[in-house]
Amino acid sequence: MKRFFDIACSAVVLILFSPLFLLAALLIKIEDGGPVFYRGARVGKNGEKFRMFKFRSMVMNADRIGGPSTADDDPRITKTGKFLRKTKLDEIPQFINVLTGDMSIVGPRPEVEHYVNMFTREERAILSVRPGITDYASIWNPDEGSVLAGSDDPEKAYMEKIRPEKIRLQLKYVRERSLGVDLKIILLTIRAVAGKGAPERERENDS
Repeated sequence: MKRFFDIACSAVVLILFSPLFLLAALLIKIEDGGPVFYRGARVGKNGEKFRMFKFRSMVMNADRIGGPSTADDDPRITKTGKFLRKTKLDEIPQFINVLTGDMSIVGPRPEVEHYVNMFTREERAILSVRPGITDYASIWNPDEGSVLAGSDDPEKAYMEKIRPEKIRLQLKYVRERSLGVDLKIILLTIRAVAGKGAPERERENDS
């Protein structure tokens, strides 16, 4: 049922957003002529590696000139990229990954191998499910870049301010996952993206 839901919803989203897809691609090309997509290496279910689609929001070869954590004031972000990140349009191509089966609409956000290698034995349970576009952690902290902005060491700030709670919420999802939980997370995500702000964090705490 979850897989059918993922395929059906992803197809609808990609069709409905196709005009914005074309606009984003055009803006990226006009700015620097580089590739439209960034296909970052991520670790998926059972530790399988895959390439995650995103609209490119940073300069070409950004991963070679900086770390994996990105603050909103990172100089690698292009002008078009700032708009795409702010509106979350850079995430839309991930529905392609959902169609191919590498991701689900709801699930723990996929990490780079660098962070997966830090998982404890307990935390590796996160890899037992397909990674997703949104989850409890995405609702708790919908804009990691703003939290890291102004930090002299974004990587250190991520490890101290974001990662511990992110891991806790991802494990919470793995324990509680169901179609009902998925629908709840999707509705809360739509609410946040629509501009009503993230729900109170207490709602996502274990109780």
